[in-house]
Amino acid sequence: MPRVTPIPKPELPNDLADAVDRGLATGVLSTSLPVQVWSHRPAVAKAWLSTLQALHDTALLSDRERELVRLRISAVTQCKACQVARKSDAVSDEDIACLDTNNARFSARERAALSFAEQFTTDHTGVGDADFVQLRLVFSEAEVVELNLFCALMLAGGRMTYVQQAY
Repeated sequence: MPRVTPIPKPELPNDLADAVDRGLATGVLSTSLPVQVWSHRPAVAKAWLSTLQALHDTALLSDRERELVRLRISAVTQCKACQVARKSDAVSDEDIACLDTNNARFSARERAALSFAEQFTTDHTGVGDADFVQLRLVFSEAEVVELNLFCALMLAGGRMTYVQQAY
């Protein structure tokens, strides 16, 4: 049971309800419940959802890279909604079982993204210049920025959803 009363979907403002429906249809959202909680601040909820949707719609990182990062972060945040949701068929159950940054099943880009996501989530003060040098070996500047934005949104969203028990 969420710690904040969710606003029933039929009571959401039309523009937010449309954004939720689009998020569910495109896989940006796996459930509407967190947004229904955030809807006590509808303009902010819509802005958060719009940012997630924009990252999805204009993604530079592959679906697989984003899904691996999202799942790695969800393991740390313990967001149950994030852990059970599957947003890309490009990630198998076998991949999920071994989200190790050194596993040979993952490409150099995937290992770099997983490693960065883990450090971003568990030891952000330890991220340094050398980490960005490593990222630039496999990602463009724009992709590095997207990876940072995506990690930030997944970390914040997962922690917020967990704290609010909105899953």
